[in-house]
Formats: sequence, C-alpha cells, structure tokens
Amino acid sequence: MITRTRLTVLFAAMATAGGMALAPAAQADEEAPTVRELLDKCDNGTDSCVFHPDGPGTDSTGEAHQVGDSAYNCTQDLQRSSISWADTTGESNSVGVSLSAEYGFAEVFKVSIETSYGHTWESSHTETDTTNVDVRPGEVGWVTRESQLQRVKGTYELHFEDKFHGHYIWYAPFDATGPKPDAPSTKTQHTRPMTDQEKAEHCG
Repeated sequence: MITRTRLTVLFAAMATAGGMALAPAAQADEEAPTVRELLDKCDNGTDSCVFHPDGPGTDSTGEAHQVGDSAYNCTQDLQRSSISWADTTGESNSVGVSLSAEYGFAEVFKVSIETSYGHTWESSHTETDTTNVDVRPGEVGWVTRESQLQRVKGTYELHFEDKFHGHYIWYAPFDATGPKPDAPSTKTQHTRPMTDQEKAEHCG
C-alpha cells in the first residue's frame, strides 16, 4: 500500500460565497476549488469531513429594528396601546447557504456545535409578543427589538480517498451567525411628537 503524504494546505478566507481555498504556490499545479465547492464534497465524496470550531462562540446583539405597527394618539389623554408583533431572526454565513438545508456540511456543522457547546444550532427563530406603550397626546409610539446572536468560526477538515484538485486533504474556513438559543431579545418602547404630515394622515 502506498503511504500517502499528509499535505497541509494553506487557505485564504473571504466572508462571501466566492471565498477561495488556496494551495501553496509551489503546489498550485491546478486551479484551487472554492470553499463552497469543497463544502459540497463534505460527506459527499470524502472519507471524512469534520468541522473544528476555533473556540467558544461569540455573542452579539442584532440591529435594533421596529416590530409591529406604530400607535398614534390623536386624543387629549394619555393612551396605553398594546402593540402585537411577530419577528423572525435568521442566520448568515460565509458561503451564503442556509444551514437549515439538507447539505452534508450543514449537518456536520450542527453536530459539531451540539457536541462542542451542548446546544443546538438554530437557523431561524420567531418571537411573538404584545408590548404596551404609553403614548402622550399628539405623539406616536412604537417598539424596537434587538435579538441575541451567536457567531461561530472554525475550519472544515476534509479527507479524500483520491486526490481532489491535487490534494488528499483540504481545509476550508467557515463562520456563521445565527439566533442564540433560549436567549431573550431586548424590547424597547419609543415615543415622539407626530409630524404635521402624520397628524394629517392619522388624525385628520
């Protein structure tokens, strides 16, 4: 049996679907596959495919955005408005493909997250609620929401039985951001005076 030499392949990552996994210049005897092309081979032409997280995921807060309708107070009294809303937080990743899809590399990623961190990966999370806003006369009220996110960065290690683009082993960088499981979002009530146009539209 011929002993195969383990090749350490350097890679360069771009946080887009066009990111390339590159072989060393001395070894670049054929065009290197993109990260997406490599990941499509994960458990679909590889002897083994494993995702190695770089470390604990990092938490962040999503951008504040309005949820539900605005409440306009056209009366002379303070009004408490109950604003019902539903809001979905999705995911993003460096290859631009939803991890909820039936791709081999997506399943490998989710298994690794559950094994490493003890919780499942959520591709999307929908929250519904009703928030009370006290709106003074002549003002408009609304609610904003900031979701809790987690970001995981790491590397796929792919082993091929036969050389793939000149190598038996490839490494592909990958990172993903998605809703943090079981983490409450931040809801904030806002009010401001209505503009003349808003008064004409809603109180005329």
